[in-house]
Amino acid sequence: MPRSDQGVTRERYMLIPRVLIFLRRGESVLLIKGAPTKRLWANKYNGIGGHVERGEDVLAAARRELDEETGLRADLWLAGTVTVDASPDIGVGLYVFTGQIEESGRTDPLGRTDPLGRTDPLGRTYVSAQLRPSAEGTLEWLPLSELASRPLVEDVAALLDRVLRMKAGDPPFAARSFYDDDEKLKVVFA
Repeated sequence: MPRSDQGVTRERYMLIPRVLIFLRRGESVLLIKGAPTKRLWANKYNGIGGHVERGEDVLAAARRELDEETGLRADLWLAGTVTVDASPDIGVGLYVFTGQIEESGRTDPLGRTDPLGRTDPLGRTYVSAQLRPSAEGTLEWLPLSELASRPLVEDVAALLDRVLRMKAGDPPFAARSFYDDDEKLKVVFA
């Protein structure tokens, strides 16, 4: 099929691809607190992530963003997708990934279980490294019990709640987010 048969025209609704990563370590999750100087989400906690670059698949983009923003490398798996209905013509296609890093910072010798006895959904090896500073903000391993008391980016609580409830073998979720008449963000899972 030639490129011209793809049906890509400016009259069609378009999505800008982005990735979002929620990395776990025991009972904590790695989030980034936006720098006070950021235009968007200053002083708010978000997952790690960013835009998918041309010629890059979404998994490669997630790995790149994780490395660029944190210095960490980990096996990641797709937790779900979100269509963000941001404007009448252009939205965001958000690919949500998750992964696990051991408490000890070492690769699990069997590649299947973390120190607390849990398995990752796909039986993949946990790989870790030391965090490095990020120009995007401050990286913090937040205990899950403290998330409700922290200033999170608007959709993070709903997405993280869904990711944390997933069990081995669960299929990736599908969701849509949009702004209601009061400009409040709503996240609806399929």
